[in-house]
Amino acid sequence: MPGDDTAQVIAEIVERVSGGPAARLSPESTFVDDLGIDSLTMMEIVVAVEDQFGVRVNDDDVEGLRSIRDAADYIERARVGLTGPSGPPC
Repeated sequence: MPGDDTAQVIAEIVERVSGGPAARLSPESTFVDDLGIDSLTMMEIVVAVEDQFGVRVNDDDVEGLRSIRDAADYIERARVGLTGPSGPPC
């Protein structure tokens, strides 16, 4: 499935930033409900993802990134220029 490699890298970033065990992480893991990520930690994750992938995550789009899969899909779209006000993540 497209984005699986991206999802794996994001999971590794989440593990590193949050200190959560990798065994709990899957592409469907939600940041808040499953992983207990707070807003400050989420911003740390976003910055690390931006650095890792060389993309910019719009501040207004962060709320829509509910799971690792959402973040991976967003990054994949950002790589081809499909994110932003006219194309936020679903």
